[in-house]
Amino acid sequence: MAGKVTAGSGILLVTANVGSLFEDPDNLQKTWLREFYQTVQSHRPHFIAVHCQEVGGKNYEASMSHVDCFVKELLSSDAMKEYNRVRVYLDENYKSQEHFTALGSCYFLHESLKNIQQFDFKAKKFKKVVGKEIYSDTLESTPMLEKEKFPQDYFPECKWSRKGFIRTRWALADCAFDLVNIHLFHDASNILAWEKSPSVYSGTRQKALGFVLDRITDQRFEKVPYFVFGDFNFRLDTRQVVESLCSTATMQTVRLGDTNEVDKLIFRESENDRKVVLQLEKKLFNYINQDVFRENNGTLVWEYGLGVCGHLLVEHLIPKSWALRWSWFCLCCYNSLYSSVSARCWNITAGTCFHLATRALVRSSTDVGRLGLAHSRCSN
Repeated sequence: MAGKVTAGSGILLVTANVGSLFEDPDNLQKTWLREFYQTVQSHRPHFIAVHCQEVGGKNYEASMSHVDCFVKELLSSDAMKEYNRVRVYLDENYKSQEHFTALGSCYFLHESLKNIQQFDFKAKKFKKVVGKEIYSDTLESTPMLEKEKFPQDYFPECKWSRKGFIRTRWALADCAFDLVNIHLFHDASNILAWEKSPSVYSGTRQKALGFVLDRITDQRFEKVPYFVFGDFNFRLDTRQVVESLCSTATMQTVRLGDTNEVDKLIFRESENDRKVVLQLEKKLFNYINQDVFRENNGTLVWEYGLGVCGHLLVEHLIPKSWALRWSWFCLCCYNSLYSSVSARCWNITAGTCFHLATRALVRSSTDVGRLGLAHSRCSN
């Protein structure tokens, strides 16, 4: 059913790790919503897809109640009043650890958009979209989407965490396409990430991304163009970054007395009173010159992110020039049919894929609120 979207149909694709919003709803949530509304009013798209990760926050048992208020605000705001058809899918059932992903996918259709349908994966046919509907708790039984958590053996030490994907399929005029919300694995420890290049975490992300791509391109359904946008958790290659930044330094290893496990790595200058250049711990990456990560948007260390953390994207799926263009905005399109989609797309995202934090390569909190919303406009 691939074809061309009606001329002038604007599509806004948004992805954000919103965990922090529900831990500080009075401040961060209001700021996030204000930026979102301004973007909608500025571009006036006809179709909006908002892919969220960590719905309910890290303390989801206590913060999940704030999710309903967030959704109600979105649906009732003046900025969204012209979007008279809405579909909201929230994975809130945290009591089911084998299924819980904390993903949220929200879709808003403008009243001027006439010919829009959504795919029923159970009936294997498209259905007209009417009214506003919200689905939560058990999404596994909802036929209008596919949701999967990654297999348990994909998870570090086989411990469950909120990682997986949600897929929906849409038909705009005579063009069908999939929208995939994804949350890949983060680097849980800088020490472990430093041990080899590529790191064990990079391999896990590649495996999980391959799992998603296999699922959305298998033989169960007709193949259509697809957009994958969410929290890829791509990181710089810690080993290569450290070797570059500390090429002339000497390393001291500090171990825990009871387990002999590496607790921290301290890199000192060979001269200059053996000044500490870098201190590396599980959740700390404290480098003496933070400007390296700030100046020129961190271009000095780009080579340690694009070619390694995202090597599956770069080498096997899309040309390097496109990998750089798309990966910075957490939006990826993998399909030879993409050239047939003539819609103009805008995308906004919270932060960058490589998470160039000023203090650590491993984040201690989500990007929303700290880095704010960045947005970019691109035309096909």
